[in-house]
Amino acid sequence: MDGLMTVEDTRAFDYVVIGAGSAGSAVTGRLVAQTGATVLVLEAGERGADTGSLAEPTRWMENMGAAYDYGYHYEPHRATHDRVLPLPRGKLLGGSGGINGMLWTRGQHDDYDEWAAAGNRGWDYDSVLPLFRRSEDWEDGAGPLHGAGGPVHVERAHGLHPVATALIRAGRSLGLPYLDDATSPAEGVGPSTLNVRDGRRENPWQAFVGPLADEDRLTVATGADARRLTFSRGRCTGVEYAVDGHLSRAVARGEVVLCAGAIDTPRLLMRSGVGPADDLADLGIEAVADLPGVGRDLQEHVLAAGLCLEAAEPLGPLKNNLEGSVAFLRSTGGSARPDLMFVTLQIPFVSPEIGEQYAPPENGFCIFPGLAAPRSRGRLTMHADGSLEIQPNLLAEQADVDALVEAVDIGFELASDPAFADITERWAVPDRRLDRAETAAFVRDAALPYFHAAGTCAMGPVVDEELRVHGVDGLRIADASVMPAITRAFPHATTVMIGEQAGRLLTA
Repeated sequence: MDGLMTVEDTRAFDYVVIGAGSAGSAVTGRLVAQTGATVLVLEAGERGADTGSLAEPTRWMENMGAAYDYGYHYEPHRATHDRVLPLPRGKLLGGSGGINGMLWTRGQHDDYDEWAAAGNRGWDYDSVLPLFRRSEDWEDGAGPLHGAGGPVHVERAHGLHPVATALIRAGRSLGLPYLDDATSPAEGVGPSTLNVRDGRRENPWQAFVGPLADEDRLTVATGADARRLTFSRGRCTGVEYAVDGHLSRAVARGEVVLCAGAIDTPRLLMRSGVGPADDLADLGIEAVADLPGVGRDLQEHVLAAGLCLEAAEPLGPLKNNLEGSVAFLRSTGGSARPDLMFVTLQIPFVSPEIGEQYAPPENGFCIFPGLAAPRSRGRLTMHADGSLEIQPNLLAEQADVDALVEAVDIGFELASDPAFADITERWAVPDRRLDRAETAAFVRDAALPYFHAAGTCAMGPVVDEELRVHGVDGLRIADASVMPAITRAFPHATTVMIGEQAGRLLTA
């Protein structure tokens, strides 16, 4: 189809940013605020409304499958009983940061030290801490670990729901330390930390770019479908994109920054000839740069949805982001730091397959055990028409099955604590505590992705430590796809930090 379209106009900018998600918002904000450069931002989605489910924290789950969701899915795999699994991705200014659950955690310090130890200089925790602080407007003000006055307001969940309080009390009963600050979680349990301001979602686009919207040097094109990157003599010179069926070309005098996310960044690279040369040849695409790592090493957190209990009585209005508290624990599989994470949900929610086996209560709540450090790895496969098969291989590694079984067992322990007994009428899903063999079968039906796709254009195989794509000039990537290993926490804050790092490198 692209071959039948004629470029109707060409414009030049100093920088072209493709994707206005969490990282793209940070990059754009820094480029516009700190340079005199002209910046074009291309976003396939539209400008989301600052109302309803996009703004109200308790309604974020309504965004899944709705107007501002790409509606991607993960392919079936025998390890998860051949189920098609959802993969919501935000299609609006702010990207997935505009529809997600608003949890703001950085991961373990060692996560970043391991990135650096793998050869990615400048990505150790001490080096990236200033970037985290720079983004933040922490509710307690500035300190050694936090910033104040930054674009993104971050606060603890306040006025906790009884279910969130019960998780904290139960975790303390099991000997977990209390986490007063879950942004940099060690092992423990405490209130969630959220990117929420005055009871409303802090959308990253509004946070970083909203105050700069009237700058003449900033051009934002929404509904813009990036078709292919353009190259000349080994340098990325720009991008061709379509809006309302009209094909345009943007020329970058400086650099192109690709921030389309862990799914669409590798897709655009492969469509443009950057990726595994043999695979590209099979599609009739001439390779500009042979990078076998493009689209490989897909990583995804996994949860078991879910352990569901019927409430003894109505528990009051929904609060915070439907969760409100979080726990990080170490499994017995030899991990030196937390590799399991738990949240609660103030409403009953289970996978469709588990819902067919048990009857979730109308008045109930859930505990979600999950894997923070999955070992299974997946990949993206592109077809000739540009469509993708996204295969995460969830639970393909037996170590992941064992860890999730252990996490569910811990979930049973938490739910059996008096803290939950006080608000529970009965076990509903499952309707009793399962033995190990039963739990192993349960997790394959209950497993769902956390919607945290990462690693598909990782530092090392695809980009260098300054986020420059190997084999070409003038092209950087800044989004979750560059993570060498997914962090052991909810990765939104890390994705923003990656955008801050790109902004720092481009404005240095």
